[in-house]
Amino acid sequence: MQKTKLQVYFPMLKTREEIRKTIDERESLAGMFYAWEKKQQNEFLDFCSGARGVKMLYDVFAKAILDPEKYPERLNDILSLLLNKKVTIIKVLPNEGIRIAAEKSLLVMDIVVKLEDGSIANVEIQKIGYAFPGQRCACYSSDLLLRQYKSTREALDSKKLFSYRDMRNVYTIVFLEKSGPLFEMYPDDHLHYFEQESNTGLKLELLQKYIFVPIDIYLKNKENKDISNRLNAWLLFLGSDDPGDIIRLIERYPDFKAMYQQIYRICQNVEDMMGLFSEELAKMDENTVKYMMDEMQEEIDRKMAELAELESNLAKKDEDLAKKDEDLAKKDEDLAKKDRDLAQKDEALAKKDADLAKKDADLAKKDADLQEALRRIAELEAEKQHQ
Repeated sequence: MQKTKLQVYFPMLKTREEIRKTIDERESLAGMFYAWEKKQQNEFLDFCSGARGVKMLYDVFAKAILDPEKYPERLNDILSLLLNKKVTIIKVLPNEGIRIAAEKSLLVMDIVVKLEDGSIANVEIQKIGYAFPGQRCACYSSDLLLRQYKSTREALDSKKLFSYRDMRNVYTIVFLEKSGPLFEMYPDDHLHYFEQESNTGLKLELLQKYIFVPIDIYLKNKENKDISNRLNAWLLFLGSDDPGDIIRLIERYPDFKAMYQQIYRICQNVEDMMGLFSEELAKMDENTVKYMMDEMQEEIDRKMAELAELESNLAKKDEDLAKKDEDLAKKDEDLAKKDRDLAQKDEALAKKDADLAKKDADLAKKDADLQEALRRIAELEAEKQHQ
């Protein structure tokens, strides 16, 4: 049977047929395998046989490869490349921070290490980027800074006074397998560095630094990335399961081949690998649910904010309408008063008109009486002349 591309480089890899034979011979393994969806069955057979590479961001692989106690040189290398200076891990610190249990399901790895210069680095690999990544990381960074403050004070003897000059940087470094909408707004950038700055240019040594590395965005642009850049080589190693990428990587950097060999030795135990793969599938389901809950909460918060704004606008409109009603009522009252005044004026005018009509009638009567008197006088004068 023709070897896969990766079997040429890693001859310990079994064929799909050999893996299926091992599974079918064990009832418990067969029951587990055939309970998976067809896509998941093929994925398992592909990476165990070398038809595709393994996903280094599976929990068990990432922790095996980047174990800072067994292989400190590997994490030293990554941190040196990210921080742009040579660093050495001198101690792995217990991770006893404030991270709530529900959030740990989204993490592939969460390691806290102390570096040679006294600074602390918290290195995370997240399967799915959290909602509110800035706020969350600020909380964890503050927790680490407080732990450093307490341990620095406790380490001093009675003769030496504590000085804030003894405090060192705290780095929060987050690798994201699926980064989410915020990072997708910057489709050409896969390294995001954050630290506090003033608006005036004043320089103060503020100790909290953050680095976000969206691996999915790097992979989308990997054709444009030269892996002579060793940091890009690490990102390709962590993110890609493409056999062509793996071959290109180990030919350029032979030390990566030993890490793949380490993983493929784990893959040789089919029973253990099936158990680990089942756990990974369960975590993926849990991660998806958690991520959806975060998205739903974010959507609920957004809708609540929109509703509050709408209610505020409606209240303002109600207030404006009430004022308009008040103004209209005042205008109606003013118009009613004017109508009453006009009615009174009309009544006065009507009375004057009646008075004038009566006077005109009196004058007409007087005029008629005068005319009658004049006629009578004229008659009397005429009678006198006849006599």
